[in-house]
Amino acid sequence: MSNGTTEFDPDKFEDKYVHYFDELQEAYSSAYNQLHGRYDSRVLKAIDRKVLAESEPFYTGDGEFRVELPDDLEERVGSVADHEQFEPVLEELCERIERELQRIFGLESDG
Repeated sequence: MSNGTTEFDPDKFEDKYVHYFDELQEAYSSAYNQLHGRYDSRVLKAIDRKVLAESEPFYTGDGEFRVELPDDLEERVGSVADHEQFEPVLEELCERIERELQRIFGLESDG
């Protein structure tokens, strides 16, 4: 893996936690680290531990990924959901995770 990318197989991604666990962990961790220090740490940690831990990435085709979040976000994070940074942090983390997955699997688009 010296080139920084892992060969991607959409069929294997159906069983992602078996075939791509390390890559998923890297994508989530990298996205978190990119935002660390830029936002309120309580908001970032709550989203990471209580929302993203239960999220699921899906390959949607054409080199794109989507992070599906659990339904009960407010219940999971409690009062953090009322914080002004909650929505922007959640949105940016998901976007960065999706981009990190593209990068790790060498699926970045040039556009």
